[in-house]
Amino acid sequence: MPIILVIDDNRAVSTALEVLFSLHDITTLHAESPEAGLATLRQEPVDLVIQDMNFSADTTSGAEGEALFAEIRAQHPDLPVILLTAWTHLEAAVNLIRAGAVDYIAKPWDDRKLLATVNNLVELSEARSELDRRRSRERQSRGQLAARYDLRGLVFEDPASERMIALACQVARSDLPVLITGPNGSGKEKIAEIIQANSSVKAGPFVTLNCGALPSELIEAELFGAEAGAYTGANKAREGKFEAADGGTLFLDEIGNLPLAGQMKLLRVLETGRFERLGSNRERRVTVRVISATNADLPAMIREGTFREDLYYRLNAIELNLPPLAERPGDILPLAEHFRPADKPIGESARAALVRHGWPGNVRELRNVMQRAGLLAQGARIEAADLNLPRSAPVRSVPSDEPDKAALENALSRAGGVIAQAAAELGLSRQALYRRMDRYGIPRE
Repeated sequence: MPIILVIDDNRAVSTALEVLFSLHDITTLHAESPEAGLATLRQEPVDLVIQDMNFSADTTSGAEGEALFAEIRAQHPDLPVILLTAWTHLEAAVNLIRAGAVDYIAKPWDDRKLLATVNNLVELSEARSELDRRRSRERQSRGQLAARYDLRGLVFEDPASERMIALACQVARSDLPVLITGPNGSGKEKIAEIIQANSSVKAGPFVTLNCGALPSELIEAELFGAEAGAYTGANKAREGKFEAADGGTLFLDEIGNLPLAGQMKLLRVLETGRFERLGSNRERRVTVRVISATNADLPAMIREGTFREDLYYRLNAIELNLPPLAERPGDILPLAEHFRPADKPIGESARAALVRHGWPGNVRELRNVMQRAGLLAQGARIEAADLNLPRSAPVRSVPSDEPDKAALENALSRAGGVIAQAAAELGLSRQALYRRMDRYGIPRE
């Protein structure tokens, strides 16, 4: 139940407000002086303050109210404050609004308007408190994850990233192949590094091969090695990536680019641990943990006949899907801070532009944007103009967390009408849910 503190030396005012608020499931506390009000704030959890502007019988300047407001703001900077004022104090009230008070109510007040203001502020306060609690839980969870596992300096704050990283750390100790899927530039190789760093072969080598960066005729030689003369230009024998990764991890990026002949040989290695170099009949044996990654639609490639189904299921013993950066918006600003030069803080206009940009190039694009902006920015801060984000690029819509009438009705239906259960599902307090039900005309019974 929300708690409102009324600081007013007129007991009739406090009593009238207490009666009004009690009819709407709001608890009212009363203090008759600024000193008593500040003492109550130190002792009680208060969601909102309604304060008078004068407390001495012979004063009408509003100076006492200004001093009280300044003290409340100093001790409780996020606590919403409504000012109670007579017409002679409007100028002082307006000045305090500019200083951070949320509203002023002229005496005598309109009950309906006052209740609407209070309900809105209480809901905002509850939402802010719930957001603070959620962020605190998320920080604690990230801290526990970082303390338990080697995250290779990965920067993240979004819950979607945390869930995926926790799963990567969980499967790291297994010897099963892992397939990491996600768009280009989203950070798939970093996830592979985390898996290696927390695996049973973390002391072994971590070898990478980008299957999309080599001509198809050279990929097999890169994977399995080649004897001298095996192909034009092979003047001496060379070991492949599998031999180099023996006792450790081999990361195969863009696995969808592997040609069919290479796919067949890769399947054999995964099944037996054995292979031959190109141009050799001697069988070699290795113990390698294989992690692969792709931005391609491998099931579609299987239907088209360009990727082996049996290899897909071998590689896909465990799949980790890394969402695009636009779907983990909580990572955008922390990554931007990580990539910016130390001497160039990010201004508010740039922060807003970063959050709204759609990031089709994902983390790689964000890194390039911040490095370029840090180099070219003329001012003391990086501002939106310094980012040089293309106007034609996708813009990420910022979703609202406010449930609509349908969401309320669906939650209540799933909860069988149990208010506490429906409120928990929606991330609201019971009182906040009641207020939204009243707003949308949903019967409480």
